[in-house]
Amino acid sequence: MNKIETKYGDVIILYEDDRVLSFVKPPFLLSQKAEDGKEDSVIEYLSAYTGGEVYPVHRLDRTTGGVMVAAKTSAAASALSQIIADGGMHKEYLAAVHGNATGGKLEDMLFFDRRKNKSFVVKDGKARRGVKKALLEYEPLGHAECVAGEVTLVKVRLMTGRTHQIRVQLAHAGHPLLGDGKYGGRDNKAGCVLWSRRIGFDTAALRKRGLRAFADALRANEELLSALPSGYPWDLFE
Repeated sequence: MNKIETKYGDVIILYEDDRVLSFVKPPFLLSQKAEDGKEDSVIEYLSAYTGGEVYPVHRLDRTTGGVMVAAKTSAAASALSQIIADGGMHKEYLAAVHGNATGGKLEDMLFFDRRKNKSFVVKDGKARRGVKKALLEYEPLGHAECVAGEVTLVKVRLMTGRTHQIRVQLAHAGHPLLGDGKYGGRDNKAGCVLWSRRIGFDTAALRKRGLRAFADALRANEELLSALPSGYPWDLFE
């Protein structure tokens, strides 16, 4: 695997063809260029690596690491963006949360306050413009103890893609992410413990939109777009 060194850790290339690029973003490296332009993002590192323009098609929060996909042409970016909008991309995350999480399905109405850069669960979604439905499922994979008390490793599957969705919904359910001070988490040693574990695509949709090589690679290896986290606190659950 090719690696790109950054001050936040290595960007690991998982897959590459002439149209699509998949990689692992380290935590705390921006997934897209900041509005003020003062910080580089993973896109600038990828553009230097490929020698051409790289187009983002989805994002991860700054503190979240893990698997991402980008495009190497504007046509591929349009194709991937449309597939994502049509629900053809599936994402699975790992998170370490406070308490004994038993899992289940969460459905909430969320409002993202841009001024505060924070999402909120609202009871009456009709009472405020910009409120959107958020759906996810999560299940426990393991339990451990740390300086912040009992923690549970959970697998999360998103059915919608809202800003800070996993963080705010799990916090609202009584299980904030370890280290996520914005939403009530503790243990600053950890940072916000959320990881993009796996991405899947509807391969028929990829082929239909001209991304045949990418579709064939995914059909040959379902684990192609997957990566596990390491270090604290993930090693608590090994």
